[in-house]
Amino acid sequence: MTGTGGDAGAGVGGEAARALLAAEPLIAARALLGARFTANGVAVRIVEVEAYRGSADPASHAYRGMTPRNRVMFGPAGHLYVYRSYGIHTCMNVSAGVDGTGWAVLLRAGEVVEGRAAAVERRPAARTDAALGRGPGNLGSALGIGLGDGGADLLAPGAAISLTLAPPGAVDEAAVRSGPRVGVSVNADAPWRLWLDGSRAVSAYRRSPRADPPRG
Repeated sequence: MTGTGGDAGAGVGGEAARALLAAEPLIAARALLGARFTANGVAVRIVEVEAYRGSADPASHAYRGMTPRNRVMFGPAGHLYVYRSYGIHTCMNVSAGVDGTGWAVLLRAGEVVEGRAAAVERRPAARTDAALGRGPGNLGSALGIGLGDGGADLLAPGAAISLTLAPPGAVDEAAVRSGPRVGVSVNADAPWRLWLDGSRAVSAYRRSPRADPPRG
């Protein structure tokens, strides 16, 4: 991989990370690039994300307001919102903004940096290491995430499912790219997908030919 930068000290976790994520979705999405996400014996480096803007975004699960299903999105930043896409794939979002906004960031792809054997066991169809966490459903599978994990506070001390943002300077700004979200037909051209150029784990862009179900 080239151009994505390396470690530059300890990551940002806890309430300091929550403060960075308590921002509008694109800012929160940028903060999540390069973050370390750990669950069930596997750790990944997040290399692709998508921002969703709640009531201002018809593609968001929060577009029509709060429900029992999406209420995590309306709570504090740094919590896990999990949903199942088409009844098959378990996808993960991180809540963003302040209470009541319904903002969230979809985690689209990550590079496995720890626990490769466990990720391979969960993703036996993956032909390369880069494919283990490429795409939101595959990423959820590699990490062993289920619907029951929804609502987890990713920034709580000692959290079993945890998130640590990249330290300052760890991500080369020149490597950050933006473009349309994958498979979204409403606001289809909005550049609300961010990724790290050079990472083989980044998913291929696919423009939706039809209206997809709204996503986190």
